[in-house]
Amino acid sequence: MADFNHLIQNIHNTSEALVICITGGGSRAVSEMLCIPGASRTVLEVTIPYAESALDDFLGTHPESCCSQATARAMAMVAFRRAVKLSGDWNHVLGIGCTCSLATNQTKQGSHRIHLAIQTVTSTRVDSLTLEKAVRTRNEEELVAAQLILNRIAAAMHLDETAAIQTYPSEQIESSMTTAPVAWQRLIRGETFAVSDDGEECGSKQTRRLIFPGAFNPLHQGHLSMAEIAEEKTGMPVEFELSVENVDKPRLDYLEIEQRMQQFSHNQKVWLTAAPTFVTKSESFPNSTFVVGADTIRRIADPQYYNNKPELRDAAIIQITENGCRFLVFGRQHNRTFEVLSHLDLPNTLSAICDEVSEHTFRNDVSSTQLRPKH
Repeated sequence: MADFNHLIQNIHNTSEALVICITGGGSRAVSEMLCIPGASRTVLEVTIPYAESALDDFLGTHPESCCSQATARAMAMVAFRRAVKLSGDWNHVLGIGCTCSLATNQTKQGSHRIHLAIQTVTSTRVDSLTLEKAVRTRNEEELVAAQLILNRIAAAMHLDETAAIQTYPSEQIESSMTTAPVAWQRLIRGETFAVSDDGEECGSKQTRRLIFPGAFNPLHQGHLSMAEIAEEKTGMPVEFELSVENVDKPRLDYLEIEQRMQQFSHNQKVWLTAAPTFVTKSESFPNSTFVVGADTIRRIADPQYYNNKPELRDAAIIQITENGCRFLVFGRQHNRTFEVLSHLDLPNTLSAICDEVSEHTFRNDVSSTQLRPKH
């Protein structure tokens, strides 16, 4: 790594700081950085959640795969938010997430691979490299991972210098990057709570809206049918809402936001928000009707989502009601039964602001989870 010493020194000489999270491989990059004077200016924190349970704890959720682009990106986003918290600076910090599956003392069935993600306030980048099996030792694969990490950190810090990555001709680095519009950056910073695809921020508090919240991962025909029925029932155009924050899922990065937003056509209005709960949604869109499934209403009524305190749930329902909001509730498949609003045991205060869409009017048993590609 001698040829990387100068690059690392230049990294330390920038005004940027970073938090690094690494699992499965890549820790050599950290070791090399800490061996060069000036690391205390650059490295805010290093986390190595090596056990699966430790990674779950770091992310706040269980990833579909421990070694994937999605997991590296989720790690980078958590690391970035941690860097902001530690430094108090949004503009000069990076979150690094690296997850690897490298050679061990046992033969692996799957590929040897490296997934590296870097999150900043302006961009999300991910690089993936599949290594040829049985041609390197573990230490040699760790070296490649370290070289990739250090080069990409340098690039994210806008350094022109790079150093060689020791790959074979058959090994190609696959890269994706999204640079966020200013409106998305303002949302991530907390400077606004909602931005639309046409540039509107927060919207008029007096406007009555028909809001369809969802992850839309992916958007499918069931969603489009619900939107059409909701428009017929209310006489209002649907406006879709995608929150970058979720109660029980990782925050969305810019690559994920871009991919999900691209699913919508130009005549479909889409709001991007930082509103993970319906209390915050009702504050962003008062006097609105929310298009939801029966499963969502069941969660709103469940004290489990309020630290098992019914009084907190009741206060949330009161707040939503005081903000002038209602729910148009579509049926959903639950435990092999198609469940509609009238099947649910809800607090009276919640039932009072809900309207049912009958099974005769709408039934679709396909979920986004079933349609997502398996990794």
